[in-house]
Amino acid sequence: MTRLLLSLSAAYAIGSIGYSDEPTQADYYTTTNLPSPESVVPEVSGLEMDDKGRLYVATRRGNIWRLDTPSAESGDMDWHLWAQGLHEPLGLSWQKGSLYCTQRPEVTQMTDKDGDGRADIFKTINADWGINGDYHEYAFGSTHDKEGNIWITLCLTGSGGYSSDFRGWCVRVTPGGEMIPTTSGIRSPGGIGFDLEGRAYYCDNQGLWNGSSSLKHLAPGSFQGNPTGFKAYDELDENLLGGKPVVPNSDSRMETERERIEQLCPPAVILPHGKVGQSPTGIIPFPADGSFGPFEGQLMVAEQTYSQVQRVFLEEVNGYMQGATFHFLDGFRSGNIALKLHDGALYTGGSNRGWGAKGGKVFAMERVNWNGKVPFEVKEMRAKPDGFELTFTQPVDPATAGDISSYSLETWTYVYKSGYGSPEVDQTTPAITNIAVAADGLSARLTVDKLIKGHVHALEMEGVTSAKDGLPLLNQVGYYTLNEIPSE
Repeated sequence: MTRLLLSLSAAYAIGSIGYSDEPTQADYYTTTNLPSPESVVPEVSGLEMDDKGRLYVATRRGNIWRLDTPSAESGDMDWHLWAQGLHEPLGLSWQKGSLYCTQRPEVTQMTDKDGDGRADIFKTINADWGINGDYHEYAFGSTHDKEGNIWITLCLTGSGGYSSDFRGWCVRVTPGGEMIPTTSGIRSPGGIGFDLEGRAYYCDNQGLWNGSSSLKHLAPGSFQGNPTGFKAYDELDENLLGGKPVVPNSDSRMETERERIEQLCPPAVILPHGKVGQSPTGIIPFPADGSFGPFEGQLMVAEQTYSQVQRVFLEEVNGYMQGATFHFLDGFRSGNIALKLHDGALYTGGSNRGWGAKGGKVFAMERVNWNGKVPFEVKEMRAKPDGFELTFTQPVDPATAGDISSYSLETWTYVYKSGYGSPEVDQTTPAITNIAVAADGLSARLTVDKLIKGHVHALEMEGVTSAKDGLPLLNQVGYYTLNEIPSE
């Protein structure tokens, strides 16, 4: 058994602990570097915990390491080489004494049967999709869902072509090893995960048929927007998933094409390119017990290029998922790819190889802990028939929260086209005509003169302050993707 020991570095944080004139992230969340031995290159591509609290770290280079004391504050941290020789694993899941790994060609069950700290049984669970050696034929795998399935998003060949079976699809691998085609229309996924209710989501990157990167709901039978993978329908039962969708018109708008294409599922939340990163990756929910801050049940979305983690609030309106994204955590050392929550701590890591990342390091492993202080934030941003309802983590000052000049609102959408990406188009600046602040100061109802279906609504709240200390919002902009306007 390979065993590597090293001392855990002290925690670092951006800014000083304790409030300054304007609080920073470091007043609430502390980030700790988890250093690796010189012989380990943790370009982290997957993270998972076993039932004994040991952390498994998959790397893009094909190794899986086990950290026996990931929550240690000081002292020695053990890095055990648990498996090696895998093909760019991008998803781990622990179930019933085995670690399941989604790697490029297959889902693999790995078991340490003799208990020596190394996997010694490797079993292929499913390998029914295609692979041809193209650098971009990634396969991102989820943890097991409530039925025991692993969901896998398969990147297009070269991120824009179809040279192997089921490229541009999401498939499910059942406990019995069957592969079930689930959704089409994927381009270049960066991560996959579930909300607390068990709904599956993935992150797709800006590119062909994707005006901006976004978080998308993997509703079974849906079409996610990129028709390149339609070739797979030629090999399937013509009635599977309701049949092959209509090919979208290029240089259109998503909202327009939804009227033509029954299966087309718009992005749940657009992550505006250049404003909310540009390469979203791993997805996990905030815990329901509030152990990682006051955002129970919302989603965290990792960001590779900007070395960040974003926060996403979701709601279902007229059968579609939609909601708002806010900045959450910043200042990571490399490009975040994987996320894992355990015992109130967030583990994350990643790589800058091939894409680059603002964090600057080639690779990194880090842990984030919440110190129990509640930041002043917009907790939820809900769509209403004539505007939005905001809820806050702390009571607002009614004078500033009720002042229309404290806010500004603009909207835009993207060209839905076969070419790469899109600028922001069809901009509008709706007027906020009225604000009603609740008596307890924990919510405010904004009336808007015109909501635009299919647009991102960017709400800036620079003038809103807290009732107790007069603090500004820690993050002052919410980006709401309005797929549907509620009737009540």
